[in-house]
Amino acid sequence: MRWAVFSCLLVPVVLVIYGTSFGGAAVATLGLAAVTAVCRAMLRCSEKAERAAAMVLAADRPAPGRRRRRSRGGSASGGGGHRGRSGTGGISPQD
Repeated sequence: MRWAVFSCLLVPVVLVIYGTSFGGAAVATLGLAAVTAVCRAMLRCSEKAERAAAMVLAADRPAPGRRRRRSRGGSASGGGGHRGRSGTGGISPQD
């Protein structure tokens, strides 16, 4: 924001130094101020939307200390079904 104010003040001074009328410099200053104000408003709106989106995403995540339990397929004894197998369901060639 400081740079915007600086440029809004510097541009008319430079224009007057290089021969532009005071009226022309004033119009340029008003135009720069209007563009700066619109850009600032758009930036604030964008930041608010970004924060809102971040809050929605944060609400979907579980709390840091809690983990969701995932159900495992398999038998009731909790064996896990496929643990320790070679990948083939039948008899291995070595048998």
